[in-house]
Amino acid sequence: MELTSDRVVATLEMSQVQSSDDGGPLDSDVDYECLPPHVSVGTHMTAGAVAGILEHTVMYPVDSVKTRMQSLQPDPNAQYRSVYGALKRIIKTEGIFRPLRGLNITMMGAGPAHALYFACYERVKRSLSDVIQSGGNSHVANGIAGSVATVLHDAVMNPAEVVKQRMQMYNSPYRGLLDCVQTITRTEGVGAFFRSYSTQLTMNIPFQAVHFITYELMQEQLNPDRHYHPGSHIVSGAAAGAVSAAITTPLDVCKTLLNTQENVALNSMNISGHLSGMANAFRTVHRLGGMAAFFKGVQARVIYQMPSTAIAWSVYEFFKYFLSKKQ
Repeated sequence: MELTSDRVVATLEMSQVQSSDDGGPLDSDVDYECLPPHVSVGTHMTAGAVAGILEHTVMYPVDSVKTRMQSLQPDPNAQYRSVYGALKRIIKTEGIFRPLRGLNITMMGAGPAHALYFACYERVKRSLSDVIQSGGNSHVANGIAGSVATVLHDAVMNPAEVVKQRMQMYNSPYRGLLDCVQTITRTEGVGAFFRSYSTQLTMNIPFQAVHFITYELMQEQLNPDRHYHPGSHIVSGAAAGAVSAAITTPLDVCKTLLNTQENVALNSMNISGHLSGMANAFRTVHRLGGMAAFFKGVQARVIYQMPSTAIAWSVYEFFKYFLSKKQ
């Protein structure tokens, strides 16, 4: 069967020679290194779905805080100085389950979105690496693969993001998930669920490109043999999440404004109807808060992304290893 790089081919051939000489099985680490590129699409999709759901759920309360902290003109009762202080006040004044509001729609979107995301990433990365680096690791291939995977991921996840952020906001008027979906559809039309899609893509394509490149760079340093090594996957994932989250925060602020259609902020700008378009969002954010407004919630965003991406990568690599072994 084909392998991902000449190094792996050589390693596997050496192991096969040793195995035939010694009568013993191939080393399990070699199996992990060479099998993942050739397992079924279902394997990658299953691993991606589990990783995605865990990524979004474990740190979800911090994501709720981030959405509120990105509000351009927040209610006096929803102005927070730190992530911890915000969570403490939300739980005290609104109930212990309030930071989890919108989690159900997030889980419903994250499973299929991440299944497509990881399956597409693996396929595109391997195909491009074969062309660019003759099967070796290519940072260009990693970046392009992450970007292509993001287009599919966001098409599924964007409607879920709109509903989630509407339900996360302070004094959200929606009784629940169904009420939120029905109200948005009735009052704003189906297009409202994709109003921020172009902005989300503009944010997530560089986010994922930086994310995957950073992850692969870290893996080259921490895990050059590309064995299954949980510690290296966690550290690499956390670093990738922190760097990419900080860089793309300005676009995330614009996306939040487009998703939530923050009434107080739009009214203060005499904007009638609904705000749409990334350029309009940029102008609105800048006029309301200057350059500093583009980095609202950056602390919460980095705190959320570091463990989230660490969890996603470690779980994904584990499932890839586990499912590949079973196959």
